[in-house]
Amino acid sequence: MNTFGNLFRITSFGESHGKAIGVIIDNCPPNVELSEADIQVELDRRRPGQSHITTPRDEADQCEILSGTFEGKTTGTSIAVVVHNKNQHSKDYEDIKNVFRPSHADFGYQNKYGIRDYRGGGRSSARETIARVIGGAVAKKILKERYNVDIWAFVDQVGENKFKNIDKNYVEQNVLRMADEAAFSDTLKLVESVKNDGDSIGGCVQVRVENPPVGLGSPVFGKLEGELARAMLSVPATKGIEFGEGFELSAKRGSEANDPFIAEGDEFRTERNANGGILGGISTGDDIWFRVGIKPTSSILKTQTSANKDGENVELSVKGRHDPILVPRAVPILEAMAALVILDHTMLHKAQCLS
Repeated sequence: MNTFGNLFRITSFGESHGKAIGVIIDNCPPNVELSEADIQVELDRRRPGQSHITTPRDEADQCEILSGTFEGKTTGTSIAVVVHNKNQHSKDYEDIKNVFRPSHADFGYQNKYGIRDYRGGGRSSARETIARVIGGAVAKKILKERYNVDIWAFVDQVGENKFKNIDKNYVEQNVLRMADEAAFSDTLKLVESVKNDGDSIGGCVQVRVENPPVGLGSPVFGKLEGELARAMLSVPATKGIEFGEGFELSAKRGSEANDPFIAEGDEFRTERNANGGILGGISTGDDIWFRVGIKPTSSILKTQTSANKDGENVELSVKGRHDPILVPRAVPILEAMAALVILDHTMLHKAQCLS
């Protein structure tokens, strides 16, 4: 599947070392002011080479809108956007083209299709997420301007270190996209040490949807948590998700875990938002919040063992340009996927309930 969404829908295409990555956006509302600059600001947050702790692959990731806009506004027709690849080093993969890299998609792709693009992983590469960020940029703009919904994320754990303080304004001021300034210096030293060892490290991203509409999602198979989980876990390297207080709730008694509603005039909220703004699969109007676990980068310089297509056990060191930590660059990607889900379900809710 290369298409995601019900009404607001994106179709992604392209490979890491192909000519371009692109996306088709279907059913975008008309008359939305949209320029390449609106999209580029989000792509710049995702792109490689942002700092010394990201891959040095030098890609500007400049987007080009090919269709779906006229005189600076969306027309309601399909929006096509493309980003050309300009800095591939395909030769870096020649030595390991027949090896199944540890914790990579190589083995699955080879056995499913009988053919695979070994140059950077092809479609399994995180470079494919350019398409998601483009679609998410459009969705975020509509949600903010039409519904005053703000979606943002931050790194709240690196390795075993989970951070406590949350300063929204600090997130884009540091290379790790942490919200805890007090913990930044020591965490950066940890990541730099891991990089110097030729290794990598994982972590968690917390995503927040502020001021979401009430009533998004539907019972049984269209639960909003399930839709968001599907979106988040479609992103490369994601391995788990929890909503609100998540697994901590499973260790409590009902009297401790329950989160009472509080009436404030004509509006309602929950006391501590323990369930992350979703109950029974439907948004309550409280801020939606969840955490996504991201594994360490699988491509590392350290020598590892694996197997090749000929059934031989081999040693390898994955050369090329790779992030020692994926988590900071995952922030805009997860924001984008959240925006796609929230806008799609806002449109579905309005269509069904005529609200």
